[in-house]
Amino acid sequence: MDKVSENASGENKKAAYVSMKGVGHKYDPSPDTPMVVQDIDLDIHRHEFVAVVGPSGCGKSTLLRMVAGLLIPSHGDVSVFNLPVTEPRDDVGIVFQKANLLPWLTVRKNVLFPLKHKYGSYSASDEKRANELLEMAGLTQFADKMPDELSGGMQQRVGIIRALLLNPDILLMDEPFSALDALTREQIGFDLLDIWKEHPKTVLFITHSITEAVLLSDRILVMSKRPGTVLDLIDVDLPRPRSQKTINSTRFAELTDLIRGYIYEPNTPA
Repeated sequence: MDKVSENASGENKKAAYVSMKGVGHKYDPSPDTPMVVQDIDLDIHRHEFVAVVGPSGCGKSTLLRMVAGLLIPSHGDVSVFNLPVTEPRDDVGIVFQKANLLPWLTVRKNVLFPLKHKYGSYSASDEKRANELLEMAGLTQFADKMPDELSGGMQQRVGIIRALLLNPDILLMDEPFSALDALTREQIGFDLLDIWKEHPKTVLFITHSITEAVLLSDRILVMSKRPGTVLDLIDVDLPRPRSQKTINSTRFAELTDLIRGYIYEPNTPA
């Protein structure tokens, strides 16, 4: 059994790193305003990779924003490390749909920017860690380039390692590959798995791509159309490390077909 599976079972399952209990939210308190999400229960354990899939508008990003402390739920409780989430935390990193790199800074300085922004400066040891992360992501030769000299996939890798610079225990990823073409998207998925293997994190990953969710995750939360609620929480029983052979396997096809059935034929029994 791999390390992630061990961490996601046994005693470690008793202490979730992220917990949602009876979570619901609507953006307008008016009684006539419909809920965006409702009755969400989810525990994410140490070093688990959990993906969330569902139809557009079902509230996937709303869930992530509540875990990030950017949004307070209308109903229920969200906690991180057994503490209620009331504001953003330093030990939670976020990767958004776009890398949002600062165009006037080099790649290296973009990676270091969170420290510069938070503390006003960074140390030689911080620069060393940034260089190590750039090397791990295969970007050493681009460290002194400007963002517009990088491909979209490279820019997104910079966004990921920037989120890792402060070494957060939890990494939230909101459709981070949605702007990439299919080939780049698949490659950066494998890159993310390599990064996650080197620096294990507890990951909540929002995606519209069923195949991406199955390739990356330990478990997948499948949501209904709005108001989004839990249709299923699926264990991805595929061995790690994952590769192109994983995508070509019979079990991979079975899992993707199962999820498609929930999303595209919600009234058909699985």
